[in-house]
Amino acid sequence: MNINEEIARLRDLLPASWRMATSIKSKPEQIEPVSSLQILPWQKGTQVNINFRLWRQLPEAQRDMLLLHEVSWRQQTKWLQTGAYQGIAAAAFVGGVVEAVQGDVTGIAIALLLGTIGINQILRKNKSSQIQLQADSEALDVAQKRGYGESEAARALLEAIPAAAKLMGRNTPEFTELIRCQNLRAIAGLSKTTIPETGLNDF
Repeated sequence: MNINEEIARLRDLLPASWRMATSIKSKPEQIEPVSSLQILPWQKGTQVNINFRLWRQLPEAQRDMLLLHEVSWRQQTKWLQTGAYQGIAAAAFVGGVVEAVQGDVTGIAIALLLGTIGINQILRKNKSSQIQLQADSEALDVAQKRGYGESEAARALLEAIPAAAKLMGRNTPEFTELIRCQNLRAIAGLSKTTIPETGLNDF
């Protein structure tokens, strides 16, 4: 596998809006076939890192779906999306600045506590099963625009999840992976049970 050619192919796979906000880099020292960096408030996009020694062991369809899910997940979890916890974190930051100017130690401590709570809740939500299912759904939509059938794309992602875990040395799937696989089985026509997205925020 030529790394530069594969990166170019993967970039072409992405929608134009994602392509502009995504960089793909070779990272041979990481244990995951593919990983990405959180999109921070001052950033417009994410960096996707690939261990090509592991990456080349996966079929092309699985590689495509893993990349689409990874980028979709990061797009789903932008820090600046409007939400209650983003509001708490922002209010805590502003309050902390005001209290610091006034020299109120108690006020600063309270602002730090609220800010920590807000940030922790954002991070927890970003890793939730609901967000992962939404990322899977969007990845499937993009794949269909790139010539995949829905069932074909779902099956490829279904097979890619345990395959990637095995390359990382994990034989036991994580809870969120189990939920994703069950939902993908239904989409691929291998099961009749789908997982509702509502009620999954806490997982």
